[in-house]
Amino acid sequence: MSAHRRIVRREGPLPAEALPVILEVSPNDDYALIDSGGGEKLEQYGPYRIVRPEGQAIWQKALPARDWTNVDAVFTGDTDEEGMGRWRFPKAPLGETWPMRHDGIHYLGRFTSFRHVGVFPEQASHWDHMAGLIKAAQRPVKVLNLFGYTGLASLVAARAGAEVTHVDASKKAIGWARENQEIARLGDKPIRWICEDAMRFAEREERRGNGYDIILFDPPAYGRGPKGEVWQLFEDLPRLTDLCRTILTPKPLAVVLTAYSIRASFFAIHALMRDNFAGMGGRVESGELIIREKSAGRALSTSLFSRWIAP
Repeated sequence: MSAHRRIVRREGPLPAEALPVILEVSPNDDYALIDSGGGEKLEQYGPYRIVRPEGQAIWQKALPARDWTNVDAVFTGDTDEEGMGRWRFPKAPLGETWPMRHDGIHYLGRFTSFRHVGVFPEQASHWDHMAGLIKAAQRPVKVLNLFGYTGLASLVAARAGAEVTHVDASKKAIGWARENQEIARLGDKPIRWICEDAMRFAEREERRGNGYDIILFDPPAYGRGPKGEVWQLFEDLPRLTDLCRTILTPKPLAVVLTAYSIRASFFAIHALMRDNFAGMGGRVESGELIIREKSAGRALSTSLFSRWIAP
């Protein structure tokens, strides 16, 4: 997945910062957004063509119907939450997992019962930026990946030379991430895999005086920790953002927040990050992550982001 950075300036008054920043992922051999429209997206994940729902795709499809029916897997969402029943395989039954790759890092794609396949390709923009910071630092770098999911960001950071702490509340996600580490042949890299509620972990690190040079956090709109802890994005995000500042090292490199909640705007999370990291120098960039379509060249916006970058 190739990532590009583009700043788009809008008409009318804006804060002093250049907003929004549009971070773009283009099609390549590992992943491509082939087409989108009508509330769906057609994607290529390695060897498979996949159709999934996409609420942001409110326009018309560019490709004819035959391109949308000649696919390997379709997420239907019309059966039980558990198991593989929410996927239909028009050509032949497929296994639960299949081999995938990002920038030479091998991992497993998986047909999950909740639509996702184990990777968010638009995040490649953040991964490339983070890897560049780690390599340029020319010193030991500690990375904290909160809500780490299946571990692609952790693997990218570890390969770049960082010591990584990966935190997720799901035992299943942690197991998948550890499996990805072995598949990527990065088993010798220093990654701590921790199954814990993100807020509780950050609070404990604050009490212990532990610090990180780069913090990534990609919280869901709603979630539960392994001990029943409840996460509500708009109620809990300000506290977690503040904690992220307190557990930075004396010479931090970056803090990256991604939000997939459609009720928010990038202006809202920009103000949160700008206020929390005021006085630290550097800059706060905020905007959207997009994927460029292969068929018609349209941009599909997938999420909002805001990141503080050290001077």
